[in-house]
Amino acid sequence: MNRLSQQTSPYLLQHAHNPVDWFPWAEEALSKAKAENKPILVSIGYSACHWCHVMERECFEKEPIAAVMNEHFVCIKVDREERPDVDAVYMDSVQAMGVRGGWPLNVFLLPDTRPFYGVTYLPPQNWVQLLKSIDNAFSKHYDELVGSAEGFLQNMIVSDTEKYGLTDGNGNYSVEELHLMFEKLQQNFDTEKGGMDRAPKFPMPSIYKFLLHYYDSTQNPEALAQLELSLNRIALGGIYDHVGGGWARYSVDDEWFIPHFEKMLYDNGQLLSIYAEAYSLTKNPLYADRMIQTIDWLRKEMQNPEGGFYAALDADSEGVEGKFYIWTKAELSQILGEDFEWFGKLYNISEHGNWEEGHNHLHLTQTVEQTAKSLNLNVPDLQTKYINALQKLAEKRAEKIRPGLDDKTLASWNGLVVKGLADCYRALGKEYIRELAVAAGTFIRDRMSVENKLMHSYKNGQASVIGFLEDYAAVIEAYLALYQITFDEAWITLAKNLADYTIQNFYDEKEGFFHFTDASGEALIARKKELFDNVMPSSNSIMAHNLYILGLMLDQDEYTKMSDVMLSKMSKMMLTDVQWVTNWAALYCMRATPTAEIVIVGVEADEMRKDLDRFFVPNKIVMGAIDRSEFPLILGRTDINGQTAIYVCYNKTCQLPVTEVEHALDQLAMGI
Repeated sequence: MNRLSQQTSPYLLQHAHNPVDWFPWAEEALSKAKAENKPILVSIGYSACHWCHVMERECFEKEPIAAVMNEHFVCIKVDREERPDVDAVYMDSVQAMGVRGGWPLNVFLLPDTRPFYGVTYLPPQNWVQLLKSIDNAFSKHYDELVGSAEGFLQNMIVSDTEKYGLTDGNGNYSVEELHLMFEKLQQNFDTEKGGMDRAPKFPMPSIYKFLLHYYDSTQNPEALAQLELSLNRIALGGIYDHVGGGWARYSVDDEWFIPHFEKMLYDNGQLLSIYAEAYSLTKNPLYADRMIQTIDWLRKEMQNPEGGFYAALDADSEGVEGKFYIWTKAELSQILGEDFEWFGKLYNISEHGNWEEGHNHLHLTQTVEQTAKSLNLNVPDLQTKYINALQKLAEKRAEKIRPGLDDKTLASWNGLVVKGLADCYRALGKEYIRELAVAAGTFIRDRMSVENKLMHSYKNGQASVIGFLEDYAAVIEAYLALYQITFDEAWITLAKNLADYTIQNFYDEKEGFFHFTDASGEALIARKKELFDNVMPSSNSIMAHNLYILGLMLDQDEYTKMSDVMLSKMSKMMLTDVQWVTNWAALYCMRATPTAEIVIVGVEADEMRKDLDRFFVPNKIVMGAIDRSEFPLILGRTDINGQTAIYVCYNKTCQLPVTEVEHALDQLAMGI
C-alpha cells in the first residue's frame, strides 16, 4: 500500500493499492519536489467518476507505467470534493492552456507548484508518451517551462473585476431588465426536450430557480412553459432512477435518456428545492412523487447514522458503468411475470435493448397514464400495478452488487440538502421531512462546526479540512431555511454568526466579493473567487442571497448593502451571458419587486406557517413566535385577542394583521 492508505477520502483510498507512489496533497510531497527538483504530477478526480476509474485501471494499476511516474515525478492524488480549492486553481490553469476541463484532471507543476501543462483522460500509450515528453522538457527546456508557468500564473492572479470587466451598477432593479435576461436565456432553450440546447444535458437547477422567480415577477407564460417542459422531462427521463428514486448527474444525450449513472448529493438537494417550488406553483402530482421518492432514497441509502448525508454513489458496479440500473428483457420478464406485457410496452423494452449489450434502461417522455393512453394499453388499476412492478424491481435490484458509496459527508452539499428538504416540507407539509432537515442541520452544527467555524469534510467521527466559502454559503442558507420552518431562533443566530465570520475571513473589500478560501487556510499559488453559477450555484451568489435575507430578517442594512454591491457588479454579466449567472438573476428578481416580510405571532404560529407555505410565494421571508421575540421584525407584534395573527409587511411597513391565511394571501396578492 502507498501513503493514501492513511487517508479517509474514499477516492484516495481507491488508489491506496496502486504501484504509483502517490502522496496526498500535503507539505511532505511539496517539500520532496523542491528537495529533489522534480516536477509534480497532480491527478485530481472523485470517487464516482467513471473515467477516473478507467484511467486508474489502464494506467495507475500498471507496474511499468507506475515505474515511469515514480522515477520522474512526485505524484499527488487529490479528491476534488475534499479539496475544491486545489481543484479550482488547477482547473483554471488547464482551461487557460486551452484544454477543455474535466476529470480526471492531470496537471504537471514545477517544484514550486506553478502549473505548466495539463490534460484530462489519456489512454495508456498516450499517457506514457506524455510522461516521457514532460520529463524530457523538464530536463532540457526548463526555462521554457518556467516561462509558460509564469504566464499561466499571471492569468490566474488577475482580479476578477479586471478579467470580466465588472463594474458597479446603478443600484436600480427593474422588471424591464428581467425581461432582457429572460430573452437572452431563451435563445438557448431546447423547446422540444427541455433544458438548454446542447448535449450532454445537465439539470442546472439555478436556471429553473431563475425561471420560477422570473415567472413570479412577470407572469410570463413562456417562462412557465419552458420550466414545466424541462422539469417534466427531467422527472420522466432516464436521468431519474424510476426504481429507486434520485437523479443521476447528467444525461450523455440531448433527451435526458441515458445518464452518466453516478448520483451526486448536490444535484439531488438542489432539485428537491426546484421541484418543491414548482409543485407549490403547479400542484403537478409528478413533482410530489419525485420529491417523496428521492427523499426516501436519501433516507435509505445516503443518510449517515448521525443524520448527515453521504456524498455520492458511483456510476460503476463490478467495473461496469450503470450495471446496477439496467435490465435485459429476460430479467424483466422473469421478475414481473404477467405484468411484463404491459410494463414492457410502457417502457419499450426489447431484446436488443436501448443500452449496451442488450440491456434496457427505464425511460419515459410522458407520464405513465399519458403513455398508456397513447399506446392503447387497457390495464385496470394501472397506477397500483405500476407501483407494485417497480417495487418488485427494487427488491430484485437489492440483490445486485451495489455501486460504490462515497461515504464522506461534506458541509456544503449537506447544506444544499437541508435547504431542499426544508423546501419540500414547506410544499408537502409532511412532518418526517422536517425532522430529516432538522437532523441534518443539527449534524452540521454538532459535528462539523468549531465555535463559529465550519469544517468541510466528515468521516469516521472526524471533521477535517478548514471550510471553504461554499460550506459557509450553503450552511447559512440551510440554517435560514430551518429557522423558517421551525421558528427556532437558534438557527438564525447560528446563520448570523457564520455570516459574520465569513465577512471577516473571506471578504475582499477591494473587489466586493468573497474569496473561496479562509484567510487562515492553506495558501495556494492563487486565491480564487467563485462567481459563476454552474451545476452548483456559485458560493458568492449564494452569499449574496444570504446577506439580503439576513439583512431583512435582522434589520441590518450593512448586510443588504453588501449584497447589493455584489449583485450590481454582476448586472452586466446578467444582461450579456445570463445562463452562467442565473442564481444571481434569481436574486435580481427578488430585488426588482418588493420582498414580502411575513410575521406570524401566536400559539398557532407553526400551524399557520404550515398552511401559508403551501402556496407559491417565492419572494418572501417568514418569521414567527408563539409569544414574544427580540428580533426587530417581530418586536411589538402580538396576537389578536388570543388569536394567532399574520402580519404582511413590505419595506418594514405592515398592513393590518389578519387571523386567517386566505386574508394574508389576499394582502400578498395586492402587494405594497
